[in-house]
Amino acid sequence: MTCAACSSRVQRSLEQTPGVQDASVNLMTGTATVAFDPAAVSTRGLLDVIRGAGYGAELPPPDASPEELLQLQDAERDAELAQLRRKLVVSLVAGIAAVALSMPGMIGVEPAAARWVLLLITLPVVLWAGRHFYTRAWAAFRHHAADMNTLIALGTGTAFGFSAFMTVAADWVTAHRLEPQVYYEPVVWIIALVLLGNVLEARAKGRTSGAIRRLIGLRPSTARIVRDGMEAEVPADQVQVGDVVIVRPGERVPTDGEVTDGRSFVDESMLTGEPVPVAKEPGSVVVGGTLNGNGALRVRATRVGRDTVLARIIQLVRAAQGSKAPIQRLADRVAAVFVPVVISIAIATFVLWYDLGPEPAYLRALVSAVTVLIIACPCAMGLAVPTAVMVATGRSAELGVLIRGGDALQRAAEVDTVVLDKTGTVTEGRPTVDVRNLDDESLRLAASVERLSEHPIADAITAAAAARGLRLTDPDGFEAVPGRGVSGRVGGQTVLVGSQVLMRERGIDVSLLEPRADAVAADGATAVFVAVDGRAVGPLSIADREKPTSASAVERLRRMQLDIVMLTGDDHRTARSVAARVGIEHVIADVLPDQKLEEVKRLQQSGRLVAMVGDGLNDAPALAQADVGIAIGTGTDVAMETGSITLIRGDLL
Repeated sequence: MTCAACSSRVQRSLEQTPGVQDASVNLMTGTATVAFDPAAVSTRGLLDVIRGAGYGAELPPPDASPEELLQLQDAERDAELAQLRRKLVVSLVAGIAAVALSMPGMIGVEPAAARWVLLLITLPVVLWAGRHFYTRAWAAFRHHAADMNTLIALGTGTAFGFSAFMTVAADWVTAHRLEPQVYYEPVVWIIALVLLGNVLEARAKGRTSGAIRRLIGLRPSTARIVRDGMEAEVPADQVQVGDVVIVRPGERVPTDGEVTDGRSFVDESMLTGEPVPVAKEPGSVVVGGTLNGNGALRVRATRVGRDTVLARIIQLVRAAQGSKAPIQRLADRVAAVFVPVVISIAIATFVLWYDLGPEPAYLRALVSAVTVLIIACPCAMGLAVPTAVMVATGRSAELGVLIRGGDALQRAAEVDTVVLDKTGTVTEGRPTVDVRNLDDESLRLAASVERLSEHPIADAITAAAAARGLRLTDPDGFEAVPGRGVSGRVGGQTVLVGSQVLMRERGIDVSLLEPRADAVAADGATAVFVAVDGRAVGPLSIADREKPTSASAVERLRRMQLDIVMLTGDDHRTARSVAARVGIEHVIADVLPDQKLEEVKRLQQSGRLVAMVGDGLNDAPALAQADVGIAIGTGTDVAMETGSITLIRGDLL
């Protein structure tokens, strides 16, 4: 497929097939997503429908992995791009030469000789560089259709044929008191400029698989399993349900499963968007692709292959990228009638000049009809808009906004609902510690114990102590209690830092601190208690705070008459607390990645045009599904690849 008319024709053919409920054909990805009744039509029948419309089609190999499919697509696109670049270079060189030869007075070449040289220069451009335009136009004609290739072929072909006649029969034309006019220069430059558009389009197509590739990259290629009491390293796709997998410190978990032995903290931000790693112990559930911390784990595989959470996210992104925005369907309808209308105008022009024009009427009619085809040739539709988009996106990049195409710009103008992720979008995306409830000595003791912990909260506590200029001491008898906290002795004093549950287990009364802890929780933060020699000295507040500009950005969006929705995997209390502070009224919390996508779909089905703003892997399906996906530049590469707009500075303003 080479233009919107192509994808529109394939889609209409599929939609008109008995048994097909819905079809969406994506020009950029070269895919068709079809919902159909297998009892009424087979997949082979669908392929025959597409081939009957004049296009090639095949099913992906049933056993091919996503990596193999991407490699196949990349190889085909690389070959296509290399061929287009060669044709473009030849056409540009020929175009420059044609411009020089079209000014014979400047270079001392006689007009008659210049016409013959121009003919020789133009031949390889028409017969080789632009050959595919003519073959595709002929294929469309044989299937009783017309597309952009039809206009290119008619415009340049007629102009070339007319010019060749004027060159070969120059004496005859002059004898009829006409000046031999040739159009070699526009023929060459039209083909060159359309080829330039093809090169830019081919490059853009190559980038559409970037998000999928990065998602796949999160999966380890191998897994270390235990079978018959022996450890063995096998390809990750060979792990079976029930296998025991060993996950060493710093490795990614190869598949979904349940921890059977070991304790560690696992970074699940790729799934939940939350920056704080989660404690894992026997009985805990882990997800493939998440990053293990400093402890070793043994995991019994519960879901493998296409059933894993990460595989489902990849599939969701694929499906969302393969769908078509409503505005694209409007463009398809325009493209479907554009070519026939232009050809009709050219025919009408020929008839009018032939009947009413001065002598020789047939030559003037032919020149006028060719002029219509050349002017209407899709240079304007295919290149003026991309040029404007390039200027606009270049300027926006200087302002810190990366826009991936004109569609995003056009759809953004019509957005009426903005969906905001919380962590890393509205908030900073990293835990911070409020130590105002602790005196310097208590903070010094707590940080001295925490300096031996691998938990990210420990880093935040030690950073807070460093900010106060406190000197830390190495603790004795350090103990980490997974999921609870840490303890140790500092300078002869016993120090305990952890949750309320840990304090109760150690017999420490925190009742006097509970009002402050409740206030911390009401503020959307987590309370961590500090006790010294059996006495609770104060709670710490651990929170992911809002970015300084988030409230201002929300206010600006509301003044633009946009509905603002917060969509997050966080719990309701934390989410509503953050939303209240930045001025967001509508909150949807406790949602997983597939549920985020469904919430965006639900808004779209209610007639909303949705912009989704997010920064994490868990946002990728929703970003791809939204009418406009806006990725925070400080977030994951996957979010940026999936979003159509990226905010480089990570600032909602």
